[in-house]
Amino acid sequence: MSEFNNKPAVKPSAHPFEREIGDLWTQAQSGDELAYAQMLQLCAQRLRSFFKRRMNNTPEDIEDMVQETLLAVHTRRHTYDSTFPVSAWVMAIAKYKLIDFWRRHERRDRLHDEFDETLMAQTTQQPSLGGNESNVADVDTLLSQLPEKQRQAITLIKLLGLSAAEAAQQTGQSESALKVQVHRGIKQLSQLIKRRPS
Repeated sequence: MSEFNNKPAVKPSAHPFEREIGDLWTQAQSGDELAYAQMLQLCAQRLRSFFKRRMNNTPEDIEDMVQETLLAVHTRRHTYDSTFPVSAWVMAIAKYKLIDFWRRHERRDRLHDEFDETLMAQTTQQPSLGGNESNVADVDTLLSQLPEKQRQAITLIKLLGLSAAEAAQQTGQSESALKVQVHRGIKQLSQLIKRRPS
């Protein structure tokens, strides 16, 4: 990245974000806990703005990404190279986290699409002697093999079309917990579908 090509340390005329956190970071590296807390708070504000501009489709994940990045800054602070601007180092971590998020999200979307396509195929296939009831029963049979929380989350979000927020209100679970249950449930359903005889 171009940010890492400039060897000299950043001068006072540097980027505003660097001016905000540079001195605080230096103090924090010397053991000043108050300066460290202030630095993290300023980083959090900057990171929220950074992720908000790039995660329009998944605003519910922004705060998680901020916390993930701050945790990485904390756990990797011993690896910081003082010849580079600390602001560029923090934002490089944020960019890596964002790329990783997109990869995870793409995999999760592919898995959800696979489930949706399978469900669509089951509910639109040529009706058997039993009619569409057999297709519904087929889906119910698959869902019945899942743990209760996964079954409930998939039913509310994928089958009934509720948003994560609406499903959270109904179940008392958090939105993130429901998303995890949907993700795990769909993964398990995909395995069940692959094992079924054709």
